[in-house]
Amino acid sequence: MAQPDSKKIFFENLSGAGKAIAVLTSGGDAQGMNGAVRAVVRMGLYVGAKVYFIHEGYQGMVDGGDNIKEATWESVSSMLQLGGTVIGSARCKEFRTHEGRLKAAHNLVQHGITNLCVIGGDGSLTGANLFKEEWSGLLNELVEQGLIEADAVQKYSALHIVGMVGSIDNDFCGTDMTIGTDSALHRIIEVVDAIMTTAQSHQRTFVLEVMGRHCGYLALVSGLACGADWVLIPEMPPEDGWEEKMCQKLSANRAGMKRLNIIIVAEGAIDRNNKPITTEYVKNLVVKCLGFDTRVTILGHVQRGGTPSAFDRILASRMGVEAVLALLETTANTPACVVSLCGNTSVRVPLMECVQMVSAALCWKQMYDNLLLCILCLQSNFNVAVLNVGAPAAGMNAAVRSAVRVGISEGHKMFAVSDGFEGFYKGQIKEVKWGDVGGWTGQGGSLLGTKRTLPAKHVEKIAEQMRKHNINALLIIGGFEAFLSLLELLTARGKYEEFCVPMVMVPATVSNNVPGSDLSIGADTALNAITTTCDRIKQSASGTKRRVFIIETMGGYCGYLATVGGLASGADAAYIYEEPFDIKELQANVEHLTEKMKTSIQRGLVLRNENCNENYTTDFIYQLYSEEGRGVFDCRKNVLGHMQQGGAPSPFDRNFGTKISAKAMQWVSKKLVETRGRCRVFANTEDSCCLLGMRRRTLVFQPVVQLKDETDFVHRIPKEQWWLKLRPLMKILAKYKTSYDVSDSGQLEHVVHNRPKDSDASVAM
Repeated sequence: MAQPDSKKIFFENLSGAGKAIAVLTSGGDAQGMNGAVRAVVRMGLYVGAKVYFIHEGYQGMVDGGDNIKEATWESVSSMLQLGGTVIGSARCKEFRTHEGRLKAAHNLVQHGITNLCVIGGDGSLTGANLFKEEWSGLLNELVEQGLIEADAVQKYSALHIVGMVGSIDNDFCGTDMTIGTDSALHRIIEVVDAIMTTAQSHQRTFVLEVMGRHCGYLALVSGLACGADWVLIPEMPPEDGWEEKMCQKLSANRAGMKRLNIIIVAEGAIDRNNKPITTEYVKNLVVKCLGFDTRVTILGHVQRGGTPSAFDRILASRMGVEAVLALLETTANTPACVVSLCGNTSVRVPLMECVQMVSAALCWKQMYDNLLLCILCLQSNFNVAVLNVGAPAAGMNAAVRSAVRVGISEGHKMFAVSDGFEGFYKGQIKEVKWGDVGGWTGQGGSLLGTKRTLPAKHVEKIAEQMRKHNINALLIIGGFEAFLSLLELLTARGKYEEFCVPMVMVPATVSNNVPGSDLSIGADTALNAITTTCDRIKQSASGTKRRVFIIETMGGYCGYLATVGGLASGADAAYIYEEPFDIKELQANVEHLTEKMKTSIQRGLVLRNENCNENYTTDFIYQLYSEEGRGVFDCRKNVLGHMQQGGAPSPFDRNFGTKISAKAMQWVSKKLVETRGRCRVFANTEDSCCLLGMRRRTLVFQPVVQLKDETDFVHRIPKEQWWLKLRPLMKILAKYKTSYDVSDSGQLEHVVHNRPKDSDASVAM
């Protein structure tokens, strides 16, 4: 299903002919850097530019010689799944001197390079901006020294800089997420999940140190993702006497039958007197005050290692393409910029505005601080029910935990409904306490139980249960069935006043097919399952003859998993329902892949959404590729199936579930106060029955009745889907000729640093 035709600007009009682009990685390495390098090279070559690798960062630029090499399409094959940076990174003291930058300028001019894509942290990007400012003076010096011709000053008059932030610490202002952060969270959560099993066996306390000398993002977010008991970060030095409060908290948790404690410490954690808080200090404190068996684990550089997550691969690919577009559009007066992520949108921001801005850490720290610590205690005694509806999705349990604990903090009685609306009409409803949801964050599936049953057939019995338990509000966590359920309950208000209460839905489905939201809880975990499996499948062909793999993904009629999974795993094609295809296109794809296989490409990957076409089945496509590729490559097929729904939730889904569910509960509290009458709650307006979804840059509440026109109910998908704009990007990176809509790009935005009010947690969201 095609997107509506808007005013489109195609990059075909932004020719790169005659331009030379160089890409380097500098500073500390971060998972996903290789994906960014790959995207820059292939997009640069696609638009006709010459693209160069600069090996070993700024050191390679200063040293020149073999460190600056022209890149080819094949030279970035099989890079996407590799951690670190294959072109190398190094600290370079010489580049900090004027003489070093003069050498670097000479080396760039020799190759005709005036467009530089720098992937690194704030130090690397600051150095690039200084280099840009000095450029014309450096060229004049080179002329005076007789190292370049005088006409070179005019020919290479301006150096254009575009940056991408590669840093696991997420400590750069101007972007919501830096390349590598999500992968680092994966490493941390993998370790914490493993430690929690042994800690529970022996009733131990573990103190974990994670990276973050000046930024506590990794510590705080991993703490939320694993349900840590205490987190110490540099941005929020604890008040005097924190030691006693922490020990009281740990002791209370043990008294509540919790068999383990987890304390996470950022390496730069300090107290109010700027004294470092070390893991050893925390360990000795717990042993001395409580006598608990306590161990220390310092994660160290394991956080930088391993393969990049699906999120980082997609982010790096999007940012790399955006960087090339920015370089093509730049002029002599264009300031150096950084391509960034804002919500779900790619943006460009002035480099020096980001560098000069005070650390962004306060902004996200306040977000979670307001969210989890500064909840308004209404002491309302409202009864709120939480249930899961539809297929299970990783992250549902984190969302339930967040809803229950935020609801209790706001003074509500929280009720859990087992097995969705089927359990609702059967009366499977019970009050749930704070401790009942302990340890839920890292659990996959749905611990409440979930069914696809819709409420319409049982609406009378459900109304009876609402009346029996005096339910004043509903929070539904689920997929398309949850959306349909809300519409049915809204209709039932005309007959049953029990449904005239605030009702809100949080989208949770691996298919990501809920209207009104760009993202759903569970989709990220499914993407990581697809990406990891595709990596292993491709690796299985290592050392054998050329081979193409046909992979079937889930998603119903929604092609999100096939498309975005294809982008993350470097697929050559992805077949989906929303973009109809015929036998001619299948044949063209086979021929395209055959041509690639005749070069150095050894493996091919084709993804197919399960319902993309009733006739062109996975077996049909497998047989077609097998027959037409005979003599060049052989084929294998794999149906991934329900493994995409299983497993522990990713850090993204844990935290997205926590965040969005907490915001939903805050909305519920507000609506309960607004609709409370003398005797009871009565809510009968459209805006009292909403879906909370991510729309581009923000989380927004949308009345479900208004989303009906945006929905294809037959195929259970939204009529417009943002990710369809990523399909041309995937095709470009697979060497297809196609058009790429850049109407959302090209606008330089200024950095905005709004500090949310302490009393308004919703602003921080």
